[in-house]
Formats: sequence, structure tokens, C-alpha cells
Amino acid sequence: MHKKQWYETLFENYGQQYDNEIFTQGTMGECDFLEKEINYNKELKIIDIGCGTGRHSIELSKRGYDITGIDLSEAMLQRAREKAEQNGLQVEFLRYDARNLPFENQFDLAIMMCEGGFSLMETDEMNFTILQNISKSLKHKSKFIFTTLNGLFPLFHSINEFHAEGVVEGNAQYNSKNFDLMTFRDYNITKFVDDNGEEKELECNERYYVPSEITWLLKMLRFTNVEMFGAKLGAFSREDKLTTEDFEMLVIAER
Repeated sequence: MHKKQWYETLFENYGQQYDNEIFTQGTMGECDFLEKEINYNKELKIIDIGCGTGRHSIELSKRGYDITGIDLSEAMLQRAREKAEQNGLQVEFLRYDARNLPFENQFDLAIMMCEGGFSLMETDEMNFTILQNISKSLKHKSKFIFTTLNGLFPLFHSINEFHAEGVVEGNAQYNSKNFDLMTFRDYNITKFVDDNGEEKELECNERYYVPSEITWLLKMLRFTNVEMFGAKLGAFSREDKLTTEDFEMLVIAER
């Protein structure tokens, strides 16, 4: 019997609430950046991995791009489909596990925003499997843009202090219990209110990555050019040099 992982439980009934979380408010600026990165080319096929409630997929579709959103959570996809319908958009939202995708050489750009599955998996091998599946889904000449947790941050700062600064009434609350320096995993308790107004508490763990690891993993997947920047909410920029102050990093890989 499959034991439900924390990330499956978290997203079971959280679509409405998720859209109110502070970290989901940067969609417009992030889509501006993505458009610029592909030179506004609407011929390109895009896949959005771990699309959640479809905020990037829907915004890019509004702007005329051909995009497919995939996620593990049926509840999140349901919310994404409702939002697409409200906006009169035809966006393909499909339920797949990012560790097992059916696509091959199909997309010109993959995006994976706000962790999108990667770094939430139980093992490093599973996280790498997500990258492998994305690589397989992409054409030989393509681009992969994603954000992930910056392993340099917790070496210099408190994860709890970072989360405490952004606390908003009604939003999820994180309490880091232990950042393991041997594995770069943060073990935390997440408290949140689901869409039925029920309070839930989950034991979670997330993997932080240092830049050299990300470079190495992507080079193994034949990405020839890997660049990393700070990922400021709603304000991605190539001018934003990655530092120990950045909680997340923005990764741009090309081949």
C-alpha cells in the first residue's frame, strides 16, 4: 500500500488557499521574465512541471503561448481547470508524476516554478529522476527554467527567521526543526488551513541545493549552459547575482 507523502497530503485540498499564499503573488513579473527568455516566440511548446493551480500556465496562455501543465495533485489541477475556464482559455492540464512523464523530445521550454515537485521528493535519486524526465521531454535544442531552494542560505541564516518575516494571517506556517548539514535537508512542521477551513499539521522535509550540485546534475543531462541567479518573488532578473542572502535560486539551463 502506498504511504502518502507529506506533499501529497498537503495539496489534497488546498487549491483555493494556495492561491492566497504570499509566495504565489509574483506570477505577472515571473511570466514577463519567461517571455523575454524565449524572445516572445509563440511558436514554442512549453511544459509547466508541478503547475499547481496553473498560475503560470494560465498567464502564459492568456499571452498566446501553447502550454501544457502537469501536476500530481488532482485537487490543484481541478482548480487550474476552473480558472482556465473562467478566463475562457483552453489549457491542457494533465495529472502526471514528474518522476514518470510520457513525453519525449516534445517541448522547447520546461518551467518548474516555486519548487514544482523538485526538492520535495524523499530521496536525491527521486529528485534527479524528475530532472531526467524533464530532460527527456525536451527537444535537443531547448531551455529549462526553474527555481529551487538555495543551499547557501541556511549556512548563513535561520530558515525560521526567514519564514517569520513573511508571515501573513491565514497563510501556512513553517517551523524548521533541523537542517541536516550531511544531506542539506530541512525537517520542518508545516501548519496550514485547508479549503474546508480545517487546520492541518504535517511533518515535511525539503532538499536544499548548492549551485555546484545543480550544475553537475544538469551537465549530466547534456545541458551545456547552466546559469544561476537570485530568485526574487515576481522580479526574476539576470542582473540578480545569486548570493547567500537568496532563499531561492533561479536556474536557467540551455542545450
